[in-house]
Amino acid sequence: MGYAFNANEMLDLAVRIEENGGRFYRKAAQLQADSENRALLEQLAAMEDHHKASFEAMKKGLSEAATMAATFDPLGETGQYLAAMADSHGGEGSAAVADTLTGKESMVQIIDIAIGLEKESILFYLGLRDMVPPKSGQEELDQIIREEQRHLTQLNAFRKKVEGKGR
Repeated sequence: MGYAFNANEMLDLAVRIEENGGRFYRKAAQLQADSENRALLEQLAAMEDHHKASFEAMKKGLSEAATMAATFDPLGETGQYLAAMADSHGGEGSAAVADTLTGKESMVQIIDIAIGLEKESILFYLGLRDMVPPKSGQEELDQIIREEQRHLTQLNAFRKKVEGKGR
């Protein structure tokens, strides 16, 4: 089965990825003994929550064309496929990434993991761009990519701050 996604489906994917990203930061925060590190990680989790809310708001403003099914899908396989992609694509949205944390990671290591995951997410969305018809959501997908790029910039700033404190 070939897939073409609309903006609504892409935003559902983005919401799920942000939820999984929030789980990563919350798990990392739980494993931190230092309250300042814990607070920083909780702030990063809150940023993921904000991204999720932004994507949910974008969904509410979609045109009818952006919510129309791009392919014939009587069994609802597209949604299942997107959920599997969100959970397994290896970027920030991978639900399994949080499970790899042991609590022995430094803050710089955690942020480096997050930066790598964010980069993978950006590449993932760029790869999906060809699967979204122009009038069915490429603009929204571009907004998702820009939001992820801003998050990458923020993570780099956090890394510099943490690195300066020697954590």
